[in-house]
Amino acid sequence: MLFALFCPLLASYAVQTWQTQIFSRQVHTLLVVPENDHMGAPVISLNGEQRIVVSFDETGYGIKDYYYTVIHCNADWTPSLLLPSEAISGFSAGRFSGELSQNTTTLYANYQTTFPNDDIAFRVSGNYAVLIAEDNDFNHPAAVACFSVVEPTVTIQARISGTTDIELNGRFQQLEFTVIHSEYTIRDPFSELHVKVEQNRRSDNAVQEIHPTYTAISKQTYKNNRALIFEGGNQYRTIDISSEYTYGGGIERIEFHDDAYHVTLTPDRIRAGVSVPTAGYDADGRLLVNRQHSDAVAVEADYMWVHFTLPMAKPLPDGNVHILGDLCGNRLDASSRMAYDAAQGIYYKSLWLKQGGYSYQYAFVKNGDVKATLQPVEGSYWQTDNSYSIYVYHRPWGERYDKLVGFLTAVND
Repeated sequence: MLFALFCPLLASYAVQTWQTQIFSRQVHTLLVVPENDHMGAPVISLNGEQRIVVSFDETGYGIKDYYYTVIHCNADWTPSLLLPSEAISGFSAGRFSGELSQNTTTLYANYQTTFPNDDIAFRVSGNYAVLIAEDNDFNHPAAVACFSVVEPTVTIQARISGTTDIELNGRFQQLEFTVIHSEYTIRDPFSELHVKVEQNRRSDNAVQEIHPTYTAISKQTYKNNRALIFEGGNQYRTIDISSEYTYGGGIERIEFHDDAYHVTLTPDRIRAGVSVPTAGYDADGRLLVNRQHSDAVAVEADYMWVHFTLPMAKPLPDGNVHILGDLCGNRLDASSRMAYDAAQGIYYKSLWLKQGGYSYQYAFVKNGDVKATLQPVEGSYWQTDNSYSIYVYHRPWGERYDKLVGFLTAVND
């Protein structure tokens, strides 16, 4: 019965490529994180103890009926050929639980659920997209949450170096890694393996469909590959808005007017052109919802307008400046694009953010490009701390889906 209900839905999405994204203007702070590890990558082990938590807020009054349906996806996040019953044990659809905000100036409801749960478990590894819709209207989803399930049958060893094929200890970092599968058969790594690499969970400069440089019976080596050269960038800038009363560096003032809190940040400075990256710990673009002195931050953290400014005498030509990080979903579109005020000589942007800690950078996207560069504003340095997520998918001959057989987050801090 469930398959009959969702078969037309799956057919309509046959060529859709999913990514974690919000579509509704009333939905905010969509989080897809491992349970008890809110800074971790959205990846759990098949048949393991860890679970993924999907949560979001909807501003307004009252609790509404939000439902989900789960779709198994290929390595490229298009729907796989598996039937729901082949990928999922139990029900592929369910309902979110909701709770109203408490003691906040902005009224909202927080919705969340976990995967797997009492109604759903996963039969196979791979990528999973969770479509979120009010009143089961999945033709018009409010949001999509994506995570992965890994069956760790291979071992990944990785190294990050400032010595690259184009420059020595300069602006770039080169990643090299080895996939070891001594107890797992891969007959043709060039056609069966699908590897994806993300730097700091960004999609614009993600690398896909790369092939081994050296191949052996039980080991595949990815080395000296120019596709695995990334800008080092700079340490992420950080702000902490977990309190509306006390605040530290980077915040000029917090005021309440027009029925909302407004956080005016200290104007940011251009960091390009210096010899070394900015010192200090960062979170590689992550965010953490938090309100000081609260034991229920999911419903007690308030929302604030956060005002960013980047002084620049003239706008950068032939492109746009974007705010990069999880606070904008790492999306390079209107949601992150800054406007330029010629009279004041500043780029500016206001974001509606839930209380907590945020890390971000300023990225420049040239007109017609989809890949951002950090060099004009942040600079780029080989010493910068970055994280690289390596996904190894395997589709043996005759299979109808991509198994996720290995995952590793490599860091150079």
